[in-house]
Amino acid sequence: MIDELPPPARVLAVGAHPDDIEFGCGATLAKWAAAGAAVHLLVLTDGSKGTWDANMHLPTLVERRTGEQRAAAEAMGAVGVHFLDAIDGELDERREYRATVCDVIRRTRPEVILGHDPWKRYRIHPDHRHAGFLTIDAIVAARDPHFFPEQHEPPHRPARLLLFEADVVDHVERVDAYVDRKIAALLCHTSQWRSTLGIDPDAANRDEQREAFERRIRDEARTAADAAGTDGFVETFKRIDAL
Repeated sequence: MIDELPPPARVLAVGAHPDDIEFGCGATLAKWAAAGAAVHLLVLTDGSKGTWDANMHLPTLVERRTGEQRAAAEAMGAVGVHFLDAIDGELDERREYRATVCDVIRRTRPEVILGHDPWKRYRIHPDHRHAGFLTIDAIVAARDPHFFPEQHEPPHRPARLLLFEADVVDHVERVDAYVDRKIAALLCHTSQWRSTLGIDPDAANRDEQREAFERRIRDEARTAADAAGTDGFVETFKRIDAL
């Protein structure tokens, strides 16, 4: 199962929401960035549903989450962040979205693309499912010249696709030295501390909650390694080479 890729020169990771990329492949991206890869992120929705506060001013939340995503990208060593800005919870596979993702692929010219596995069974959140299919549809469009010929960049065919949150795992990346960077990137998403990360910023035991979150991320990486028959920390993927 250990079948690491040589560090690619250019990488594009596509996520449905701010923080999805970090959860799915943040340590792998940090590893490749440290090896010299030009890592780009594409976030498809504006994150405007990402709060438990019914009185939250949503434009303020969107602005905050955009800033958090840029900070997280810097923590992973990424060189660029792109935003589709679909409304959170309303992502679909419409032509205009596919054109935008196609354009980002053609402009960044990645050797490897990473994204959500749209075939994961029992998936509840529609944005994750649509994000996966949208990424795959855009890969097909980006490689062929008669899709979106109005775009200025020439066609581009990536070498491979790695799907995180994979239903069937057949590829792992060892990330022993980079889990801390993944954690640092996730902690940049302070608007999500109370909900997704389980850290109450106002709680007296906030530091203990933060330590528990960090243990959770390390435990997940260690459990993935155990399942792959190795030690240390890994991130897991479904690998598709026939692009």
